[in-house]
Parts: sequence; C-alpha cells; structure tokens
Amino acid sequence: MADKVLLRHLDIPNFHQLDVYVANGGYNAARKALTTMKPEEVIDQVKASNLRGRGGAGFGTGMKWGFLPKDSAKPVYLCCNADESEPGTFKDRAIIEWNTHILLEGLLISSYAIKSHTCYIYIRGEFVFGAQRLEEEIAAAYAKGYLGKNIFGTGFDLDIYVHRGAGAYICGEETGLIESLEGKRAYPRIKPPFPATYGLFGCPTIVNNVETLACVPSIIENGPAWFKAIGPESGPGPKIYCVSGHVEKPGLYELPMGVTLRSLLYDHAGGIRGGKQLKAVMPGGSSFPILTADEIDVAMDFDSMRKINAFLGSAGIIVMDEDTCMVKALTIIDRFYHHESCGQCSPCREGTGWLHKLLMRLEEGNGRAEDIDMMDRISTNMMGNTVCVLADAAAMPTQSYLQKFKAEFVEHVTLGRCPFQKEGAPTHRHTAHAA
Repeated sequence: MADKVLLRHLDIPNFHQLDVYVANGGYNAARKALTTMKPEEVIDQVKASNLRGRGGAGFGTGMKWGFLPKDSAKPVYLCCNADESEPGTFKDRAIIEWNTHILLEGLLISSYAIKSHTCYIYIRGEFVFGAQRLEEEIAAAYAKGYLGKNIFGTGFDLDIYVHRGAGAYICGEETGLIESLEGKRAYPRIKPPFPATYGLFGCPTIVNNVETLACVPSIIENGPAWFKAIGPESGPGPKIYCVSGHVEKPGLYELPMGVTLRSLLYDHAGGIRGGKQLKAVMPGGSSFPILTADEIDVAMDFDSMRKINAFLGSAGIIVMDEDTCMVKALTIIDRFYHHESCGQCSPCREGTGWLHKLLMRLEEGNGRAEDIDMMDRISTNMMGNTVCVLADAAAMPTQSYLQKFKAEFVEHVTLGRCPFQKEGAPTHRHTAHAA
C-alpha cells in the first residue's frame, strides 16, 4: 500500500481544511454514493469489502448495518464513537484533528446508506482541540453544502452534532455511549435488544468507530476489490497501528492489515529503546492478554491474533523492555479498571477493586503466596458475568500476566519487595496493607 489513506495529512499540509480536502479528491466518494447509488447498494459495497470495526470487536460493518429494520417508522440514528478511551490508543484522535473531513465524509456516506438524517459524534471530554476542530469543519461543510439540506441536490438531508462526554472509559461501550447521549449515567444496557433495533431514544441506531467510518469513502471511491486486496481477505484494509512504550520511534503507523508485530516493532518503530531486550507487548490495548517476546511473529489482524488467544482490539500496542516489572505494570492496569468501573455489576465493581488491592500488596512487599491464586480465581469469576466486558478487560490481562510471568509474582512474595527495585531504595512495606 504505497499511498496513505487514513493518515494522508502527514503528506498534505492543512488537510483538515475543507478546501484542501476537496482539492485532493475529498467528497468525490460521497457525491458518487448519493447521486449514483441506492442506499442498499452502498451497504452491499461495504459488506463486499469485508470492512470490520476498528474499535475493538472487529465485527463486520456492512453486516451490522444490515441488522437495521427495513423502512423503520422511527428515525434512524448514526453515532460515531470518538471516545477512544482504551489505553495505548490514539489513532482516532489523529483522524479527528488532522484528517477531519474523511470522518465527516464517512459519516455522510454511512448515514445515507442506513437512511439516517441525524448523526452524533460522541467525543471524550479531554479532546478539547478535536471537538473544536470538528465544530469548525462541520460549520464549513454546512456553508459549502456538504451537510444540511438537499446535499448535492439529491434531496438527502443530514445534520451532524458534536457531543462531548465526561471522559469515562465505559462510554466507549456502545450502549453506555447511548445512555450518556441521552443524558443519563453511562450504565451499559443488557442486550438484547441491540441498538440496531432499540438504541438512541428507543430508535434504530448504528454505533461505529472513527477509524471504521473513515474507511468508508475509500471503499466507495475505489471499490471493495481494492480494499480487500490490502491485507487478509477476512479482515482487510489500511490499518492505523498505535505504538507506544519502550521503542525508539513511538507513533502512528498506517500499514496494510496483517503486518507482523515483529515488523511493526523493529522495521517501523525502530526496535527497543536503548538497545535493550523486548520483554512483553500489549498488542491491542491494555484490556487484552499480554504477549511475550517469543510471540511477536504474528500477523496483526483479527483472525491471526485470535488463533494465539490474543486480540487485535484497537491496535494500541504498548511495548515493555527487560527492565519492566510486570507486577507493577499489572497494578497500573487494574487500578485503571477499578477507577473506570461504572459500578453497575458487583463482579466488576468489587472484583476490580480486589485485584488492585492484592497487586498493591504484592508491589509493596506485603504479598502472600495465596494472593497469586486468589487473583486468578477472582478473574475467573469476573469473566462473562457482567452486563458489559469491562470486567473481562481487567480479568483477561490479569490471568495472562499471571500465566506468563508467574515467577515475578512469586518473587515479590519471597523477597518481600519488588525485584526491580533499585538497591538501597525503601521497600514500601506498610503494615496497614498486610491484613
């Protein structure tokens, strides 16, 4: 894939501006869809492309659109999930801020396909600059007739609204996002019913991720065969990989879906920082199982990752070198999920707290041998027993770290301190945590 699609702004200055975007072929795909295709034909093109959701689950986008009821008497809504709350993930933010109109064009085409006339972009509150840029460029699109009434003279109307959230991780879950949009506490809903039949304001609703929607214009412009030729046929297309942590060149890399993790780390991200040895990698964000240094010869696509009991997720790749304490790393992860649990389900509300407390006890030098098995049992009881998968997001990495780096957990108990602690540093032993 020679030319960038999602990160074209890296090669074209001011690509976020409407005039620059249009001068470089922007909105040609939208014009093609609205003036020469029926909504059902757009859906068929997206289905044929095998575009899969880039937000984490990897569900077929065209298939998801197809779940909407035919000729609904109620209004249909499209919600863009721009919450991007998965640790290690920063791709959607880049699209929003610097390739703004590829998202807006994707929303226009997708709204036309599902016969929606109202679209909401749900963006996390911390993305102040991104929200401002969206507002500015949406206004520019209205002024030039790319949004609003009778777009391209076709009689199709579309209004797009930016809704800023309060920065809760749980709002990345589609029903939690919908609840928040409705002005309520972001408690995920029990499913079924699914949003496609009962979503925002009780109406049929589609929720798609920013990167997913940004892929739609290129599919319509170039055809599904072009898209399917980029990466594995079962889940193809250009993909933005987020690489952070202990590498020489952290950043965003747009590559064909299915590039190997080893190639990402060493050919593109410059290898491990300071010439150190690789120890572990979070391949899809913090909410999925960890990979060890001998597991990186894997293609970074949905199906290849599943074959090794891992997940592509949002492709938030966090790299850890040989000096990383895996107990401390897991402590930070489970502290995050304890803080972000919405509290609706007791296995998640209590389980994330127990995991964090036990890990703190280990890291501070007060751990007991039975704590390690207890964390595994708690994680098992959390998995699959809650309304949404936040409990699983804490339990899966916990079990993975315990399985692959158990010796470090045992060493914390036997030494009574963190083995990576610098010599002469205090042990942080606090008797208040020993009970």
